[in-house]
Amino acid sequence: MAGLITSLKVDKYNGAIVIISITVATLIHFPETISLFHKSHGEILFPNMDALDVVSEVTFTFISLLLLFTINGQLFHFNSPATPISWKSLFLSFIVMWVFSNLLGKSFVFLHQTFNLPAIESTVHHYLHPLRDIIMSTLVTTSSYIIHLIRRQQLITTENLGLQSENIRNQYEALKNQLNPHMLFNSLNTLRSLIREDKDRAQDYIQELSHVLRYTLQSNESLVVSLKDEMNFVSAYLFLLKMRYEDNLKFNINIDAQYENYSLPPMAVQMLIENAVKHNEISSRRPLTIDINTDKKGNLKVSNAVQPKINSNPGMGVGLANLSKRYQLIFHKEISITHDNNFIIEIPLSNKIECVH
Repeated sequence: MAGLITSLKVDKYNGAIVIISITVATLIHFPETISLFHKSHGEILFPNMDALDVVSEVTFTFISLLLLFTINGQLFHFNSPATPISWKSLFLSFIVMWVFSNLLGKSFVFLHQTFNLPAIESTVHHYLHPLRDIIMSTLVTTSSYIIHLIRRQQLITTENLGLQSENIRNQYEALKNQLNPHMLFNSLNTLRSLIREDKDRAQDYIQELSHVLRYTLQSNESLVVSLKDEMNFVSAYLFLLKMRYEDNLKFNINIDAQYENYSLPPMAVQMLIENAVKHNEISSRRPLTIDINTDKKGNLKVSNAVQPKINSNPGMGVGLANLSKRYQLIFHKEISITHDNNFIIEIPLSNKIECVH
């Protein structure tokens, strides 16, 4: 892929040179071309000139410009956007191009005299040659420099985008790594208790825990997952929680099937459930119900009654701050938090990826 992109950039550079060369070659011989259509005026300035002579002059000028661009690129590295071009290089480029342009003009005269190559022989045309040499060398140098600046700016922009993308990925990986150890620590604590109390239930717990851990490892390779995959993972995670809290923790889940292929950050729903469990009392005296559903706006909503634990921290914890930051990095969107008698979190689902990959 990188080779293809480089090839396309080279082709675009060569294409620009060809277009410039054709345009300049045509404009330089514009007076002669016009004179072909005004015979009386043309006979005065360019006697005995015909269309073949003009075509020959334009063609040779076009070839000369291509050679000048090639020589200029090789000598002064105008075709290398990574190489800076100094004012000294620009001045030397102009001088060298002027010398080569003059030599190419003399070569054309030699070919005309030796091999009878079609050419314009009028005095006015010969007097214009020095001016045309200056125009050609100036245009070759300035055009090469402008193209070089454009390509250099594109290179800098591409490098900056690459650095930004890499920085986003590094930030994202750091954020994800804050969550996984916390969930694993809680799960292992629950497993330790089950092994002491009920080995059969512990076996079931281990099986579902393996599903959870497998998803966790796989999700580390992706910036986003589908809602369907996330909810399949959540089902296994809910099993682990039910094993721990039994009938004291209940879930009402209502997911519209039309949003199953929408995207969200991996383990986002799990984190919201974990946040509710962490900050609310769950007991036979005060059981907790967590509602998970989608709305018509394409948001996923997780809500629960506020049942704060004694000495619990009412502020936004690491988990919600983490999820909010991940949404900003990936989707450039914000999550919504409503906190009154119920704690409600709305996270937008996306049917397209708006992040930089």
